[in-house]
Amino acid sequence: MDMPESPPPPPENSSPISTATAAADMVDDDPLSSPYASLNSHCHELSTLQDLACRGAWQTILDKVARSRSLSLLTKPHEHLIYLTFNLLSLVKLRRYSDAQSEAQTLDEDLESDQYLYESYPDHYPTRKPGSMIPFALRWLHAHLPFTLGDRQLSLDRLYSLLHFIRSKRLSQNQESIGETSLTLWKKRDSFVVNTIVSHHLSQKEFKVCLSLLKSEIAKNDDPLLLSKLGYVEMQYGDLDRARRNFEAVEKSIVGSENMKNDVGLKNLVSRNKALMFLVAKDYVSAVREYDECIDRDGSDVVAINNKAICLMYLRDLSDSIKVLENALERVPTMALNETLVVNLCSMYELAYVNHADVKKTLSTWIARVAPDDFDTSCTRI
Repeated sequence: MDMPESPPPPPENSSPISTATAAADMVDDDPLSSPYASLNSHCHELSTLQDLACRGAWQTILDKVARSRSLSLLTKPHEHLIYLTFNLLSLVKLRRYSDAQSEAQTLDEDLESDQYLYESYPDHYPTRKPGSMIPFALRWLHAHLPFTLGDRQLSLDRLYSLLHFIRSKRLSQNQESIGETSLTLWKKRDSFVVNTIVSHHLSQKEFKVCLSLLKSEIAKNDDPLLLSKLGYVEMQYGDLDRARRNFEAVEKSIVGSENMKNDVGLKNLVSRNKALMFLVAKDYVSAVREYDECIDRDGSDVVAINNKAICLMYLRDLSDSIKVLENALERVPTMALNETLVVNLCSMYELAYVNHADVKKTLSTWIARVAPDDFDTSCTRI
């Protein structure tokens, strides 16, 4: 469902530190003002690593990092940090958390140490502006890793410290001298870390902390995504009236804004919010209608696809429910291939077919052929 019930996941491709953009914001505040002519002029084979990350080829990345290190192909301090980031991200994606911890221990615990400053290496960077060469993705992984190893409190402490770092960075910058791209980048990082922190607290049903954090953020930035998140939290503990009012406020803000009203993603956000209220009222037909509108606007809206299938299952239309998920996997495998959707499809197979084991085996074989390295194939063996 479109509800933040599960524990915080590892970095996903949809996040602001997604592997598709992690390399672009590795060092520079404003990627468009980078002094480097290309990704590869910034770091050895960086474009190749980025392409592999976008395709989920995490094992290949580990092999490339190991080869580059063994052949001493990394010549500058920032290159070692970028390769460390890709290596650490790959280990986390592959759920090799102990290995990731060993890799992370090569870092100084103090990420603000002088050894990570450009000005500490004048021979390597004679014309580079001063500042930290620690990639933002590495800072996030440093905060996230303790959670994967069971130390939730340390992870939360580091996430709050990271949020403070982002805000101090934004406040310290001259708003008139920095580019719009840089400002947008830091805002996305801020929003991403706030949402990660909220997800951590939600996983422990710490609703008051979530509400306080979200309301504080909304007071500073009336973001429809944050307002929707507030509505989801309120639904979690049963305050449906407040959730409905917040969802209505989201719709009004989007419809009333010339910049937002034609944004497909925001239109779908409104429809998914409406669908959630219909789901709570067990009006599955109306919920399906809202999800259909989402899918018509954006055929890769996996949340809408998954939830539409669940609604159809509740309406006892297993055949159409299965078709919705199978068609999604066939049309947009890179978007639709996630563990939640596959688990739901396998559950429907068990309800619909006597020979469900054979059907799931066929699905599992197909997944093994097309899935990224980090896909958890055990989800087909429910």
